[in-house]
Amino acid sequence: MVIALTRFSLAALLLAGAVRADEIAEAKKRWADSPHGPLLERILPPTFEAQGLPEPDAEGARLTLRYCVQCHNLPNPAMHHAAKWRGIVERMVKRMQGRGNMGTLMEEMMAGVKAPGAEETRVLVAYLRKHSQRPLDPKRYPDLGRASGEAFRLACNQCHVLPDPRRHTAREWRSVVARMQENMEWMNRVVSSRPAPGEPQLRVEEINAFLAKYARKEPDAPAGTRD
Repeated sequence: MVIALTRFSLAALLLAGAVRADEIAEAKKRWADSPHGPLLERILPPTFEAQGLPEPDAEGARLTLRYCVQCHNLPNPAMHHAAKWRGIVERMVKRMQGRGNMGTLMEEMMAGVKAPGAEETRVLVAYLRKHSQRPLDPKRYPDLGRASGEAFRLACNQCHVLPDPRRHTAREWRSVVARMQENMEWMNRVVSSRPAPGEPQLRVEEINAFLAKYARKEPDAPAGTRD
């Protein structure tokens, strides 16, 4: 019985992975065939992948892959805090229906795109809100206003609310910060490899040091120690 269930679970995961790949491949084909493809492809950076979605087998994750990748690269639920997601999704649904703020051009851009129904929209919003960015409480992090917190504050606040350092372990934060650096470079934002006069630079080591100081402890770390 256990072996049968294990095989079923494995088959389900493989099928889900194939469906996700199909959704993304179909979207990229649509972009390639559309005169508006280059514009759509530049909306979000391509650094977040399907396997990074939280609760990947949840209905909300499935809907994110089914609908969101039709018009741009896959969004990370943590790219916005909970209060912003409802309005963003409602605006995106209107655009998928060809009723956006660009008139006839929006209709042309959304040709062949499917929009979620009311119940699917509710599930999608709930999923994105559940896994959204959790803003930090400045009172809990006195270093935020000091020199040691400046690099973190200036860089991360450009694109979203300042994340709570306890969201990840120090090891996880290093991967997250590396991905954010790729995102910033892709969007031509502040990156240390492209200095611009008068522009604050992405000081990765300082950001990682601040996050590591307050990060969630590793599950197997002895009490009183940090990564």
